[in-house]
Amino acid sequence: MAKYILFGSYCDNALEKRTPYRQAHLEGLGKQKEQGILVTLGPTKDNSKVFGIYEAENEAIVKNLVESDPYWQNNIWTDYEIKEWIQAF
Repeated sequence: MAKYILFGSYCDNALEKRTPYRQAHLEGLGKQKEQGILVTLGPTKDNSKVFGIYEAENEAIVKNLVESDPYWQNNIWTDYEIKEWIQAF
């Protein structure tokens, strides 16, 4: 099992624009957490960036989860990058 980090950006006025999709977004993240794939995910304090850590068999799984998320599908997240991560400590 590999670890992957997600870096992404939010749209302008994300707090306002995310409202109709927030519940579905949180439910999906909850399922990923229960399955042991999602370690953590959240916004920066200024709500301009999103950061997450995943444990998955491959990057394609993480990409599929990101692109299936209501925030991605409705342009709340505007871009993202996934990198395999080596946890040193």
